[in-house]
This record gives sequence, structure tokens and C-alpha cells, in this order.
Amino acid sequence: MFDLPSRSLYLCVGVRGDMASFLPAVLRGGVDVVQLREKTAPDDVRLAAARVMIPICHDFDVPFVMNDSPELALAAGADGVHVGQDDATVSHCRRVLGPDALVGLSTHADEEFDAALLEPVDYLSAGPIVPTPTKAGRPGTGVDYAARAQARSDRPVFVTGGVNDQNVTALVATGLRHFVVVRHLTESSEPERAARELRDALDRAVLAVTVQPPQ
Repeated sequence: MFDLPSRSLYLCVGVRGDMASFLPAVLRGGVDVVQLREKTAPDDVRLAAARVMIPICHDFDVPFVMNDSPELALAAGADGVHVGQDDATVSHCRRVLGPDALVGLSTHADEEFDAALLEPVDYLSAGPIVPTPTKAGRPGTGVDYAARAQARSDRPVFVTGGVNDQNVTALVATGLRHFVVVRHLTESSEPERAARELRDALDRAVLAVTVQPPQ
């Protein structure tokens, strides 16, 4: 089993031709959860990508999660699945994948989050805190929603929406500790460096708010 509360930098990435080099680069940089988030490719393409990604992730002791489909997650040998409000239910995911798989659920509003807390999920996501092309047409929830969600959750809440090395310090100051990153890494010409800079900024921010000054 993977210790999700100790993990804080969650990459969502679609199918890409350079996955065999891109993925190790961002993992070396500090990514510690990976999701194949692919909305348009056929199932066989998604499965082929997952079978490239899973051994790389496991070489780094990083969990691999498939988006949307518990059946594809099972077929690929993924560590779990992440579903949205309109995807397969959490109970269906558990029936397909069993009690030990990772199951995550997206939320975008307080009422969705309250309902999600009653589900047998390992983690939740909150956001997007700002509008993002990754979730086209969905308005931003604002940081306050994500901070409220984390404050009342007994499980990790991964924040989505435009997270990068320039804003992560301010996000940590609101009480947030777990972050999803997409474009900052997937669009970078130097993904390992981008991941390391984000990881370093995140770790410094957490240290700054948790270490008490001497009396």
C-alpha cells in the first residue's frame, strides 16, 4: 500500500510519444503520484500507455492511477482509479478493483465534497481553483473552497488548477498540502527541472509553516 498522506505532487498527463523519457524526468524531479488522464484516446491506446508508465512509476515507488475507468485500471494493472462526478461511482470502482486499490474522486463544490466524505475513497480532489484548459468550461472554485475542503477532511485533498512554482507558497499558507500539476510540467521544455523547482518550492513552503521558531 502507498502512503498517500505523505505524497504531495500529483501529475496528470495524457498519452504522449515521449512518455518513456518524460515520465522518469518528472519523477526524478519529485512527482510522487501519477495519473494517466486521457479523455479521447481509444482504450487500446490508453492501455498501451499505461503499460509503459506503470513499471516506470513502480521503479520510483510511485503509485499509478488510471482516469475514469476502473475496468481499464484493472486490465492495465494500475494501482487505482480516479473518477469524476459524472463517471463510474465509487462503489462500482470498489466492486471492480477491491478494497486495496486507490480510489480518488473529484469535487467542485461544498455539497459534492460533503457527499464525497461519506464514500470509501482514499483521497479527494478540489478545484479547479482557477479556470484551466484541462477542465474546459468549468469555472474556478477559488482557493477558499479547497482550503475549506482540506480543513474538514480526514484524507488528502489534492488541489487542481494552475499550480506552479510561483503560486504554491501562497497556496501552502492557506493550509493546503497536496497539489495536482498538469501544464507546468507537460508543457515544459525541461520537465525534470520544472518538477524539481516546483518540488523545492513546495517543500520550502511546508517547512516554513511547520517549523516553529525557537523561544
